[in-house]
Amino acid sequence: MAIDDAMMDRRSFLSRLGTGVFAAAFGGAAGFPKRANAESPGTASPGRLLASAPVLQNAAETSIGVSFAVNALASGWVEISKSPDMSGAKRVYSGTGGLMDVNDRFALVRIRGLRPATRYWYRIGADRMEFKRYRPFNLASEADGKIHSFTTLGPGAGGSFCVIADTHQREPALGMTLAKLQELKPSVVIWNGDATGNFNTTLDDAMKTFIHVHPDYPEYAADTPWMFVNGNHDFRGLFNRHLQDLMMFRELDERAGRYASLGRNFVQRLGDIALIGLDTGEDKPDAHPYFGGVVKFEPYRRLQTRWLADMIETPAVKTAKFKVAFCHIPLSDANPAHNAGDEIDMERAAEWHRPCAQMWGPLFEKAGVNLVVTGHTHRFRVDPPCMGRTWTHMVSGGCDIWEKGAKRKFPTVIEGLQTPDGLHIRVHNATNGKIEYERTFT
Repeated sequence: MAIDDAMMDRRSFLSRLGTGVFAAAFGGAAGFPKRANAESPGTASPGRLLASAPVLQNAAETSIGVSFAVNALASGWVEISKSPDMSGAKRVYSGTGGLMDVNDRFALVRIRGLRPATRYWYRIGADRMEFKRYRPFNLASEADGKIHSFTTLGPGAGGSFCVIADTHQREPALGMTLAKLQELKPSVVIWNGDATGNFNTTLDDAMKTFIHVHPDYPEYAADTPWMFVNGNHDFRGLFNRHLQDLMMFRELDERAGRYASLGRNFVQRLGDIALIGLDTGEDKPDAHPYFGGVVKFEPYRRLQTRWLADMIETPAVKTAKFKVAFCHIPLSDANPAHNAGDEIDMERAAEWHRPCAQMWGPLFEKAGVNLVVTGHTHRFRVDPPCMGRTWTHMVSGGCDIWEKGAKRKFPTVIEGLQTPDGLHIRVHNATNGKIEYERTFT
């Protein structure tokens, strides 16, 4: 569907409401219902309707997701333009099918029909809603006064990517990490798992994790899209079983049919780089007593393996000069005593994931993947290529600012830049600004 088919500018939308079927249904003009009948509600409640800055997510060549918080029952929307003055802006509404979403906490809007490698300007807004019996009433409309922008991905896109992981809602380390991202201004951020702290048990927990991330950075993802990859902690807690209600999956027609359940896996191009997102799932076998018998990650990983085998044969991967994969749990570990995630061990947490390494490693070899970036252990390290593995394996730092005797345990921002010489990787120590590692893939 083209962007012009999916959107209506404000004037045409209000015209339709005033003269068409919507006006007939609501009995009002200019998009607002009359309130003379007995069912009509009172006036709109005071206070600001929009409750957060926008959060850009699930970036792609021709689409992007936007989420934001609201303070009352509302139907959210985004106005988008190719011009910084918002001339010719089109409006996209939340929801799919015949009904727009109405929610009293947040709005999710998927913008479709965009052009690859193109900059867009946008602002968020919402219609304050009230239901009387079965009838919805549009009480008022509120638009954010601030205009933001983003650039879609694609082979023609330039710029850089950054990777963070294991933030765990720890404000001090997260603040340092966000400050570094603000300085680097990447084209896209990969949040490589374990955003969750003690567990997202309620919607309030999840809102703090993903919308109100840090008090000093309310616009943390308003101009830079974030690609979220699950970590094992992001599956724990009751609300995390419904996390796609807040951190959206890609829409069904953006996924291949038999892979419809893989809402977070992605293959996206950023210029010459193919970005590949995978989900290692939990760090214990499905039969582990910890899970109470209500997980099935093993078939989920096998499905991803089939997906990966298909994706590496697509032009997006085959024509890319560089291939970088992301997943949360490490796929390599030199210590034979470490738990590899495939045994029921009641004493030790898994340090790496042997089943995923065995399934995905040969496909990385076949595709010519240059770098696999993981997290999980909170300790930065680099495993160079070795016998049987041609790709570099990198583990990012996490939320620990300092621990006595815990060498190389500090939050990192891993940066990948496209340069005339190749793909340049820099690992920034977020606590002191030092570059801990540097390498160029040619």
